[in-house]
Amino acid sequence: MVASSVAQAYDVTDSLSIGGVVAATGQCQSLSDDAGEDDDCKGAMAIQPEISLRPGENDEFFMKLGYGVGNGLNNSSPFAFSTFAADLEDDVKDINGRDRDYLLTAWYKHTLTFDDGSLGLTFGIVDSADYLDQSTYANDEFTQFLNQAFVNSRSNEFPAYDAGAALQWERGNWSVNVVGMSVGKNEDDNEFLYAGTQIGYRTNSSWGEGTIRLTIAGTNDRFGNPNGTDDDERRLEAVITLDQAFGDYWGAFARVGIQSDDPAIVYESIITAGLAAQGGLWGRPSDNVGIALGYLDGGNQQVDRTRVFETYYRLAINDRLALTGDIQWLRDDSAISSAEDAAGWVFGLRLAAGF
Repeated sequence: MVASSVAQAYDVTDSLSIGGVVAATGQCQSLSDDAGEDDDCKGAMAIQPEISLRPGENDEFFMKLGYGVGNGLNNSSPFAFSTFAADLEDDVKDINGRDRDYLLTAWYKHTLTFDDGSLGLTFGIVDSADYLDQSTYANDEFTQFLNQAFVNSRSNEFPAYDAGAALQWERGNWSVNVVGMSVGKNEDDNEFLYAGTQIGYRTNSSWGEGTIRLTIAGTNDRFGNPNGTDDDERRLEAVITLDQAFGDYWGAFARVGIQSDDPAIVYESIITAGLAAQGGLWGRPSDNVGIALGYLDGGNQQVDRTRVFETYYRLAINDRLALTGDIQWLRDDSAISSAEDAAGWVFGLRLAAGF
């Protein structure tokens, strides 16, 4: 089973291609009486054009821009997680406190090829999630799950869109990705350094192809402690991601992550799992459907625990356009006895087009 992708590219010349994605969502939340916010419906749009220049077989210059219209439910939802994990209007301005708008990534990559593998070297403005905590079935907010919990591991958010370098090595069934970044600002308004490694191993069995990935990542001591008195704590995290295909149409994933609670953190651990199916099972090979559950144990802030459910059906209208119907249920239990818990349903539609 192969994951769906909306991103496509148009070859202008043999070496130049342009592409990207436009995704519009409308979501309505129906909350419990004590959720602290009102029932609401909001829309938003993410626009991400890309350009790729390949002057040689082993070289690539790449740039991705990001534009947003509206912020969806982000400013009216009581939940810790975003119900649509795309970069929206506020996310693409003053990125990481760098006074830079709309430019998400811009990098150069050189690939060395060998008889039994390859080594890619990238530097520029990068996104750590392009190299770490990858998943076949729960990684792409434009074609798969919308909720932030199922896009990448969020026990410690992976930094994006800042100066860094990455190494990608593949040989046989093994792969190793390493990324390092200098990030302009964290929630404590401190610049920090970040480094992470993902080790992956691909298996082939009578069931189908599977992959296990171990990600270990951390920062220097530029994060505040739970009491808010010092900014000298490090963030450290480990995540295991499992993907397994079952025949041509079915797939399953699981994520288990944990991080140190020395700094101030919202979540200490995460467990998510789900199933995905390709539409060829019912005669629509370009469609895909998914269902997932998540449990997150709170860290040392205001959330005691979070539970998330999501299911979606993505209907491919043609090879570039798809409409997704999505249902989410979320519950955040407060760690503060005087505060109310937040729970409710979110119903949405996503229209995404690749160009």
